[in-house]
Amino acid sequence: MTTATIALPTKELPLLFEGLTWREFKAVEQLLDRPGYRLSFLDGVLEIRRMPGEPHETVKKRISALLEQYLLMAGFDFTPTGSMTLESEAGAVKREADESYKLAPGRVRPDLAIEVVFTSGGINKLEAYKRLKIPEVWFWEDGVLDVYHLRLEGKVVEYQRISGSEEVKGIDLELFLRCINMVNHVDAIKTFQQALQK
Repeated sequence: MTTATIALPTKELPLLFEGLTWREFKAVEQLLDRPGYRLSFLDGVLEIRRMPGEPHETVKKRISALLEQYLLMAGFDFTPTGSMTLESEAGAVKREADESYKLAPGRVRPDLAIEVVFTSGGINKLEAYKRLKIPEVWFWEDGVLDVYHLRLEGKVVEYQRISGSEEVKGIDLELFLRCINMVNHVDAIKTFQQALQK
């Protein structure tokens, strides 16, 4: 029996405005502070995206439900921080992850940021997270999960694509992804839960 997977909608492009200072960005941000839009900023580029629709939210919530189930069963003392605003004037960056988590008590910033990608183009998200010093970033796009971990290579800090999570130790990412991509939410949760109990 083949498990049906979720449908992937057409990708949208964000609006990009270049050449803004941090001060100009903060002024524009206040003017555009209204429901339905998400603003990001990196190196003078303002990115404006419409808030995501149902397919995006379904995948995002599925990832959260599965991950939190694993974190509980694996004994993590975690705090979900959702799409909290992360910004640094010194780094000229502002970003909101789709989901984020502090994976131990006393953390200043999230240990893990998760992006569900249904758009194309825009600012370099990994560069933004690097400046925000987020140790690990997961990207779900077109039914694939890519995991990046922040590494110090000589004197340079860069993200490296890895095959298994270093922040969420022990998680079976193949099973996790298979469950994310299932059509039925309840079936996905039950399948993951049953696998974790074995």
